[in-house]
Formats: sequence, C-alpha cells, structure tokens
Amino acid sequence: MGVDVKTFGCRLNSYEGEIVRRQADAAGLGALEGGAVVINTCAVTGEAVRQAKQAIRRARREAPDARIIVTGCAAQTEPESFAGMDEVDLVIGNDDKLKAQSYRALPDFGVNSSEKVRVNDIFEVRETASHMVESIEGRTRAFVQVQNGCDHRCTFCIIPYGRGHSRSVPMGAAVEQIRRLVENGYREVVLTGVDLTSYGPDLPGTPSLGRLVKTILSQVPDLWRLRLSSIDSIEADDALFDAIATEHRLMPHFHLSMQHGDDLILKRMKRRHLRDHSIEFCDTVRRLRPDASFGADMIAGFPTETETMFENALSIIDACGLARVHVFPFSPRNGTPAAKMPQLDRALVKDRAACLRLKAEQAWHAHLAAFADTVQPVLLEKPGFGRAPDFTPVRLTGHAGAPGDMVATSITGHDGTALTGSAAMAEAAE
Repeated sequence: MGVDVKTFGCRLNSYEGEIVRRQADAAGLGALEGGAVVINTCAVTGEAVRQAKQAIRRARREAPDARIIVTGCAAQTEPESFAGMDEVDLVIGNDDKLKAQSYRALPDFGVNSSEKVRVNDIFEVRETASHMVESIEGRTRAFVQVQNGCDHRCTFCIIPYGRGHSRSVPMGAAVEQIRRLVENGYREVVLTGVDLTSYGPDLPGTPSLGRLVKTILSQVPDLWRLRLSSIDSIEADDALFDAIATEHRLMPHFHLSMQHGDDLILKRMKRRHLRDHSIEFCDTVRRLRPDASFGADMIAGFPTETETMFENALSIIDACGLARVHVFPFSPRNGTPAAKMPQLDRALVKDRAACLRLKAEQAWHAHLAAFADTVQPVLLEKPGFGRAPDFTPVRLTGHAGAPGDMVATSITGHDGTALTGSAAMAEAAE
C-alpha cells in the first residue's frame, strides 16, 4: 500500500517529507498490511497544530488499519499532546524522523504507552546530514537543505525548540548533491533552511551563505537557476551581495523574514533588524539587480500592537516594494515570551490580518501589471505553465512544451493570480 506522508508547514518540512517517505519505505512500512500514514507536523502557529490533529483523525477514519506516525516540529515541541490521541501509534522527533532505523521497529510495535514517544533532546543534535532527494515538484525544480535549526530567540517563535541549534551541511556535500541533481536533469535548485542566512559558522573555515552560493554556481556550471528559499536580510554578507550583482543564474527573488514594519514591535519581537534595515536592504538589492522582486513574512496583531504600529506594518509593503506577503495572524505559543505579553482581542487580530492580506493582494496585482509588454524567460514546470526568473507564475498559450524547457514568453496580461503570455520562440537561454 505504500507510505502516505502528509506534510504541513514550510518548504524545508516538505523537503524532509520526501526523506521521511524514502526512509519509511526502506524500513518496510509500505509493506505493512493496512499501510502506514506519517503526519509531518508544523508548530509555527496554533492553527497549524490544530490542522495536524484534524488530519490525524481523518487519516484514522479513512484508513482504520493503518499505522499512524506523527513527527515534525509540533511532535518535537509537544509530543505528549499527540501521544494522548487514540488514533496515534507512534510519535517520532524531528531528528529521528530522517533515519530509517526509527521506523524499522514499527511492525512489532505494541500498545505499551511507554513506547509511544520517541523524541530526543533536539538541542543535543549538532550536525545536519546531507540527504539526496530527487524531487518534490516534478522534474524541473529540486530543494536542497543546507541548514537546519536556529540560534536566535524571537519572542513569538517556538521553532528553535522544534529544530534545535543552527547547523550547516558542508559545502562539498551540498555541491555534490546539486551536481547529481543537475546530471539527473534538474534545471533549478532551491536552497532551504530554517535560518538560511546563518549558514556556515559551525563549519571549518566559517563559510557564509554568499560563499556557498558562489561556490555552487562556479562548480556546477550546468545549473540554470539557483534560488534562496528565505533570508534574514540583516545577515546578508558581502559575498551574497556580490553574487546578487554578478551571478545571473542566482534568481532575483528574495523572501524576507521581515515580520513587521514598526521598530518598537520589532524590538519586542527580539528581531535583530529595524524598519529602515529592511528598506535599505531592498533598495540596495534593487540597485544591484533592477529586476529583483521581494516577498516577506509578516505577523498581524502582535501583543501591544497599536493602530499606529499596525499602520507601520501596512506602509512597509510600499516602502520596500514588496510583491508577495505571507500574513500570519499572531498566535501565542506556549513557552514563548510573547505568549505572556498583553494580548490583543482575537477579533482585532483577525481583522488586522485581513487588512494586511488586502494590502498584500493590491501589491501583488501591481507587481503583475508591471510585466505588461515584456518578454520573460520562463522555465516550464508543466505544459503551459512555468515561472519567470523572479518566481512569478506564468500561464502560456501556443506552446505545449515539457518540464525543463526554457521559453521566451511575451507577456500580454495577467488574471490576478499569474501572468499570461505566449511563447515568442521555442527556447531561450537566460
């Protein structure tokens, strides 16, 4: 029946979900009578935890004889909460989920509740192993994990307790993995991590993310596109700025862990940047790379947020020229300092999140409109659909194509969610 892996949360979790599937299959779970379901959880918000528990109950209804295993960040931070669910057979921590041996004993797993939780101290984990994953989005794009964990302690964030200390994959291992992916036909690679821009200090020679990017592009010349999943702009180093300016294969889309646009809220969040730092970063990158676009994570309704502070959050979208905004209504997480701060009324939090999303939608429409009457090199992910260099989705007419084709596309308009255009020629190199 195979192993059914249901993943919640970030791209890193999606990447790891593929590893979990492979390791669980290698351990024989796919051959179990009744099959096996792995719920790979996210802990970033209370809503994410609620959705995971809902998925567990649904999985048991749909597959009453399956073994249900829960893992991921929420399983790491609150294992007993999941172990207390009758539907759950086993809870595995974030480190052990990536090891085949963690699943090998499951066929003989009994009902002894003392065996139901296998979660270690994540802060004892000091290394991140390199895992080869062929794809999670077809045959065009592959994700490569180069970093895990976080050494910062933002007051709202539970993730360090689910991921542990910051640790990096050695450059040689990352380069070799990407080289193998390219040899297997992949055109684009996305570097992923929990705190990607903190890459390197734990490795010999303390390489930076910028140095890693330049090394990959130098040593894997057949890689067409390299992307960064998310960055903390305050950690950007000179080598990264140089790569942005000089390496055309580094794609001009930068998703920022911004969180807010008001200085006092940023200080209460214990962020290391202020409003002007974000604006300066975007201005600097645009000078180096005029075709750059920016996205950001932002939190609405953080404790003590006044109307003026919220207006600063809204206005930074225009000040930075953001094209994409991922909005999180503030969710207090037990064990974090922000959960003990004076909370806003939940209805107000919800209203501010809706207002922030409306502003983000307007910014996205403006971003799409700016592409009118341009020609974009689009890397096809499936027939009739691909991505521009800055990750903007494009729907094509007049070209069937195949995943991995590069097509010069004349942009004629947009439908509010994606660009529309027609193929100007069969292929185009960037």
